[in-house]
Amino acid sequence: MRFMIKTGADLSVFACDKPQARMSAADFLLAPEVQKLLKIVFAAPASKFSVAQLAKMARLEVDEVERTQEHLVKSGILTRHEPKADEAGTVEANMSFVFYDELRSIALKSFAAAEPIRAMLRSKFKDSVLRAFVLGEDKDATVQLVVVYGQLVPDEAKMSIACQKLSASIGRHLDVHVISGARYAALTPRDELGAKLADHRAVEIIGQGETKAKPAAEREGLLQIARKKLSALAR
Repeated sequence: MRFMIKTGADLSVFACDKPQARMSAADFLLAPEVQKLLKIVFAAPASKFSVAQLAKMARLEVDEVERTQEHLVKSGILTRHEPKADEAGTVEANMSFVFYDELRSIALKSFAAAEPIRAMLRSKFKDSVLRAFVLGEDKDATVQLVVVYGQLVPDEAKMSIACQKLSASIGRHLDVHVISGARYAALTPRDELGAKLADHRAVEIIGQGETKAKPAAEREGLLQIARKKLSALAR
């Protein structure tokens, strides 16, 4: 089972996740306001955003955005564009910033993608999802996700709807691979998917045992069945 979730929603409808008690893996590095702005900017690094747009999308007060934006501009993380005519000034991601790739990777592996995806899978598909991996993100902000299921197969329609909603929320497209536990176990680095899972950029966001999903029962081979029958006859 595989499907790609693409949303045509305008950036203005992207909303930040509701505050959660669970700390983000990036909380010790980045303030919450910084995370909210980077989540938006890194989802569309070639786009320019005004203070008003960022405040609406991040659900922050204008003065909070102005202070945070100023800090990010001075640090070199954002590039400022002065206002033209009646248009407001804007900022965009500085892709030439020395730590741009590292910051975007941190965002992907925590507050901007991995954590919202993990929360969605564990709440809506905890009975079927055994493991899940974020493989990475391309320049078009498409996140590749591998979902491994056990005894129960996730409902494809429900998974599609959940991924569409999540995609709109985090501002990233999702390219989702849904495979069985047996298929996952049979993957090797020679397989395209196996090679991506073996890549150092792949991140396991749900490990086996972290949900209520149970592995599928292994089918006995013909040899094992024959041995059992011979053993029973010999008694």
